[in-house]
Amino acid sequence: MKYFRQWFFLQLLCFLIGSLVDSFSLSSATSPLSVTFKVGNQAVLPCSWKQRLGEEAPSTCYIQWNSPADTIFELQGEKKWQAEEFQGRVEVPEEKLKSGDCSLVISDVQIGDTGRYESFMLVDGARSTKTKVFIQSVKLSVSDYKSILFRGPGEDLVLDLYTQHSGKVVFQDRNSSEWSVVWMRGEEDSERMEQDVANERLTIKNLKSSDEGMYKVMDEQGLAVSTVLLSVIEGSKAVKLAQTMEHQVPTGGAVRGSCSALLLLSVLITEMLHLF
Repeated sequence: MKYFRQWFFLQLLCFLIGSLVDSFSLSSATSPLSVTFKVGNQAVLPCSWKQRLGEEAPSTCYIQWNSPADTIFELQGEKKWQAEEFQGRVEVPEEKLKSGDCSLVISDVQIGDTGRYESFMLVDGARSTKTKVFIQSVKLSVSDYKSILFRGPGEDLVLDLYTQHSGKVVFQDRNSSEWSVVWMRGEEDSERMEQDVANERLTIKNLKSSDEGMYKVMDEQGLAVSTVLLSVIEGSKAVKLAQTMEHQVPTGGAVRGSCSALLLLSVLITEMLHLF
């Protein structure tokens, strides 16, 4: 048990330091058009064509959003085009477009959507002439989720999958550096694994000490949607640790989030000093 506690706290130390690095790096961004969203949520990339074209709307509003590699979205009147990887997920609300708002809305945003996006208005309304007016550049960052959980033997672990693009859950136990697949989307429920499709959750039932370790929810591109560090502990110690430390470890840029991670880190160091 002593060696597991040492392993767990060392893993937790790395986990929190990684969260702090993410938090400070994101908070250092000063550009007003750098936006950050959590995976699975709706992202809005702000845009207003009035700052480039003036107050009067073009006779035909023709908006185009591009990434450095390709065109993402086009809208001209009733004609609409979306890139394959964004099918059904991107939109510029037409009711707002004529009033100047050309913001791109990305539903169910994914880690792989991170990057720079640029918007253009084609003022002559003819794509073949490619007469573009640059409107806006937006840097989008999509962050994952991190959490530290404490459970007792026999309890259940509920893992949020966050998005329908989450394809599998992998696990690394305390005695191994290897990752094993514990769940794949499309598999039937088993005695210990049950998926709630409507709420995008996975329940691992009747936890044992061998379930201690790190769980990662991975998307279709192999990117981590969330990371959960789990400890299965008996007695009042588990309750005390859970009350002190168990919550979402923030990865956003807020100063409050950084302070929360620092508080967790200080608790961890105190526990490690007591342990050793």
